[in-house]
Amino acid sequence: MFGMVILFDQFNLPENIYEIIFATKQQVIVAKLLVEEMKGKDGEMGKTEMSMFATALHEGRLIEEIREGPIQAKKKVSLSYNKRQFYDRILTPMKTMGIIDYDLYKKTYKLSEKFNKNMMRIGLMWLQELRKPPRSIRVKR
Repeated sequence: MFGMVILFDQFNLPENIYEIIFATKQQVIVAKLLVEEMKGKDGEMGKTEMSMFATALHEGRLIEEIREGPIQAKKKVSLSYNKRQFYDRILTPMKTMGIIDYDLYKKTYKLSEKFNKNMMRIGLMWLQELRKPPRSIRVKR
């Protein structure tokens, strides 16, 4: 079973959710671009639209404005991201975490609130674990 590992430092949480979920700056930018693209299409994209987005990324045809340096100067960059890696490292993890849903019948990708529900469920699992009575652990001598 494929799973994502989210590691974070509670004392240094980034302002940006993508930086908690994704390991590299490039993945952060690509994931954010995908969500923005989907928001612009009422939170939903068909398989063909997703493929076109992935192809544009692959061919370096997407232009993103990023902020850099201490004064946060705006800089336009042409983004290039391998199409297969887009599906493997961006879209698939976003689906498995519940950030994006895929509707098999409509063949569409849709932004989802399931990620939030899953994170709350994980928090409740931790509370249940905390409240369990201690088990006796024997140490061999």
